[in-house]
Amino acid sequence: MTAKVPVSVLIPALNEELNLPACLESVERADEVFVVDSQSSDRSIEISEQYGAKVVQFHFNGRWPKKKNWSLENLPFRNEWVLIVDCDERITPELWDEIEQVIKDDNFNGYYLNRKVFFLGKWIRYGGKYPDWNLRLFRHQLGRYENLNTEDIPNTGDNEVHEHVILQGNVGYLKEDMLHIDFRDIYHWLQRHNRYSNWEARVYYNLLTGQDDSGTIGSNLLGNAVQRKRFLKKIWVRLPFKPLLRFILFYFIRLGFLDGRPGYIYGRLLSQYEYQIGVKLYELRKFGGQLNIDKEHQGNDSKTTSEPIKVKL
Repeated sequence: MTAKVPVSVLIPALNEELNLPACLESVERADEVFVVDSQSSDRSIEISEQYGAKVVQFHFNGRWPKKKNWSLENLPFRNEWVLIVDCDERITPELWDEIEQVIKDDNFNGYYLNRKVFFLGKWIRYGGKYPDWNLRLFRHQLGRYENLNTEDIPNTGDNEVHEHVILQGNVGYLKEDMLHIDFRDIYHWLQRHNRYSNWEARVYYNLLTGQDDSGTIGSNLLGNAVQRKRFLKKIWVRLPFKPLLRFILFYFIRLGFLDGRPGYIYGRLLSQYEYQIGVKLYELRKFGGQLNIDKEHQGNDSKTTSEPIKVKL
């Protein structure tokens, strides 16, 4: 029997019965696994318990913190290191070997993992989708997700998706890849990105109006990969014809056409996604950053509550 790696895995979940089995199988080498659930109505809880994970319910208050930051603040991790894995992600045996070694070496406080994104059964290698660095392994007391001041926009979900971890101390990069394989269909991709475009529209609005981004990783052309991306995004939000530009950038300039038909479909969907962001940004600017939303029909991913949340294991 392979010895457990002294890492606590955090998996945020909501109605993920299709993805959870493969995800949980891929993290069986972890010493501890938490599934933080948002009142799933499918078999997510049952599946998680079958694999020996500790299931904790998160009740979103509609504001801040969202699920991952709440978990980092409240879960009783028994290990110093936490590994954050989404339900549609897989940790390979080779990556586990590397994680086990770098923890022993103790050279950094956190590590970026590189994702291989699969779409319609194919690795999307081009179009700027690879490398795709995410800070997912770190000493849990030293890292928290940034707040980009988007919590006033409804229907963005209760989980940090595009926010990044701000970590105290130095970081490294792992060589082995993490896999991103979503077993759900295109309908769910569109549904999910409809929520994401709400969030992106608010981020675009904040950038255009110069709202304070203190408390974030910031933007820096000479900084790390994430900071450079933020710098370029400040330019991007001011460009015209962004849906068309995004397709050209993905499909032609970054060679997305080399990924065949899945690459073409992915590029078209990204262009559509950029159009959705633009329409919602127009709506925000038209109404001065405020949307008149019927709060009884916001459709958040989970029930809201103003009561304190307690962890019960």
